[in-house]
Amino acid sequence: MTRFIFITGGVVSSLGKGLASAALGALLQARGFKVRLRKLDPYLNVDPGTMSPYQHGEVYVTDDGAETDLDLGHYERFTGVPTRKSDNITTGRIYSNVIAKERRGDYLGATVQVIPHITDAIKEFIAADLTDEDFCLCEVGGTVGDIESLPFLEAIRQFGNDVGPERALFCHVTLLPYIPAAGELKTKPTQHSVKELLSVGIQPQMLLCRADRPIPENEKRKIALFCNVAKERVISALDVDTIYQVPISYHEQGFDSEVLKYFGLPVTGEPDLGRWEEIVRRVRNPEGEVTIAVVGKYTSLLDAYKSLGEALTHGGIANNVKVKLDWLDAEIFETDGAVHRLEGVHGILVPGGFGERGTEGKIKAAEFARTHNIPYFGICFGMQMAVIEASRHLAGLDHAGSSEFGNPDPAVVGLMTEWVRGNQMEKREAGGDLGGTMRLGAYSCHLLPGTKVREIYGSDEIQERHRHRYEVNINFRQKLETVGLKFSGLSPDGVLPEIVEVPGHPWFIGVQFHPELKSKPFEPHPLFTSFIRAAIEQSRLV
Repeated sequence: MTRFIFITGGVVSSLGKGLASAALGALLQARGFKVRLRKLDPYLNVDPGTMSPYQHGEVYVTDDGAETDLDLGHYERFTGVPTRKSDNITTGRIYSNVIAKERRGDYLGATVQVIPHITDAIKEFIAADLTDEDFCLCEVGGTVGDIESLPFLEAIRQFGNDVGPERALFCHVTLLPYIPAAGELKTKPTQHSVKELLSVGIQPQMLLCRADRPIPENEKRKIALFCNVAKERVISALDVDTIYQVPISYHEQGFDSEVLKYFGLPVTGEPDLGRWEEIVRRVRNPEGEVTIAVVGKYTSLLDAYKSLGEALTHGGIANNVKVKLDWLDAEIFETDGAVHRLEGVHGILVPGGFGERGTEGKIKAAEFARTHNIPYFGICFGMQMAVIEASRHLAGLDHAGSSEFGNPDPAVVGLMTEWVRGNQMEKREAGGDLGGTMRLGAYSCHLLPGTKVREIYGSDEIQERHRHRYEVNINFRQKLETVGLKFSGLSPDGVLPEIVEVPGHPWFIGVQFHPELKSKPFEPHPLFTSFIRAAIEQSRLV
């Protein structure tokens, strides 16, 4: 029997509902329960795939090819449970499905309305694709009071009534701001937020109160009294120095124990949090430090590179060092002499991106890393820029480029028009829809013997997640390999280049996929572990 926990947020956005959900999932796992985590997003986009990183942050891609909210990355990193298409829904997808049914006549002439048709579709999503999970944690995006979230709040209210209080718990995340002039934390925003939730018929049974300092007991009693919540279920959610401390902090506040008590489950013993304690110890007590320059396009909003930043941290955890990230806008390297800002760094990483802006700066960063023997990691677009750089400066193809931005001669990177997924051929055309049309999800890659990536992975075959529309042209393989750029990973049919490397370089690898999406603190991705190890070696030379 699956129990459902609904996590909502109030007062302001960015309170950490996703982290709270992920941390609770990890705590329940540590107590031996099987969990599943889901995100209900109120925006009208069908998925975040066409949204600007500045608006939405990172697009997290699942194995089965869904473009989802970045919170699903937190879910996977904290629990290790692979997320799926069925774990993220948006208003856009709900309405698309309902309207498609209406066009087919599935509603038998009924007037299609928000209640019951939209809310029923949301409830179907909440309960779908579950088997033997003990808990399903559903995070509702947005902030209570937003007009967009009303159908979702109504749906979870109905769902709670449908399954009964013994199977549904409502947890509300709020803010307790500190007012310096008054010298105290203020509970009124939390009271108003709960009142807003009550106005749609939901009485939260648990409150997570975000604060930057300890919450006095008398303030907890006040919140409990005015919000009709048991005092022991007013949980302090204090700021911490590393997100991997969150499960430990929530356990110390009794979050997991109170959840079990609410559902009438026995609270016996202590959860095994040993791996989280070890991760926090390594983060807080590193044996050294390396500096990695991340040359990207969206560096003014680090949520655009959420998984990337965490994967680099995981590489540091694996090597017991602190990874200091120097976020650099690629455009600055398009001016003369700016490339010298990369002097003294211990590694250079060029991440994914779309469009022409900043491309020449990324190419210069790849050239600097190659010619100065600095460890280089190119991811997706970063691999393509490394191939263009080698084509121009090693293979004599002075005008080499990508057809993504113009008509270069030659186009060493071009639009993918067809590829194999499983036993089926996927086909695309230029000028078609942008949403959901990239090469998405997990694909196999064959690693060539004698290569660095074969040594790093310790395997001939790997599975990694993709999100791209353009691909390195395999027809240039021989020319580029002749001048020193090895194509070390290929699709099983040998048609699509997946990995390139520079033999003899301390560490120069470009990958077409996104390895950061599969890295976890307790299971760092081998490429990031190896990259940071190479950066440590570089730090001894600088």
